[in-house]
Amino acid sequence: MRKVLVVTYSNTGTSLQVAKRLCALQGWTLGEIEETRSRRGVLGTWRCVLDSLLRRHPTIDYFGPLPARFGMVVLVAPIWMYRLAGPMRSFVARYKAQLQNFAVISLMGSRGAPNAVAEIGEITGHSPVLSTAFTAREVEDGSYSLRLRAFAQAIAETTQQPDDTRQAEWSPRAA
Repeated sequence: MRKVLVVTYSNTGTSLQVAKRLCALQGWTLGEIEETRSRRGVLGTWRCVLDSLLRRHPTIDYFGPLPARFGMVVLVAPIWMYRLAGPMRSFVARYKAQLQNFAVISLMGSRGAPNAVAEIGEITGHSPVLSTAFTAREVEDGSYSLRLRAFAQAIAETTQQPDDTRQAEWSPRAA
């Protein structure tokens, strides 16, 4: 069984809430991304917009264990302007060599999750094992809970397989 790390960036607290719930369900380790500059107020909002549109990599601090020590990393990130939030983009770019097996949970107002998953795939050079998305409204009213539990179970099942078996299973050479 491989260990799982959940890494989140949360500007409003919604992504952090989901990440903590996921860790509580499975007993997984949590890592948090924080920005070195505040996003409060109108200027902070404009920085969110510009970071998304220009795909910028803002300066971050990461508080958690190295992703390389885990067999699976679950990235929990908000969507800004139909794109991956800048701080998570910075994390993925910094640790892309350590993200061999990862899953993605996107938190959004209404849309944009496929764009974020595709962007993470472009940065890392491969697709996530699993991905899902929740709206902020689903998190607020609690209706995301059953889907999160099913997602956690699916991740847990993928980590039950030995590393070498799973690698061969997904390899194009194994066919």
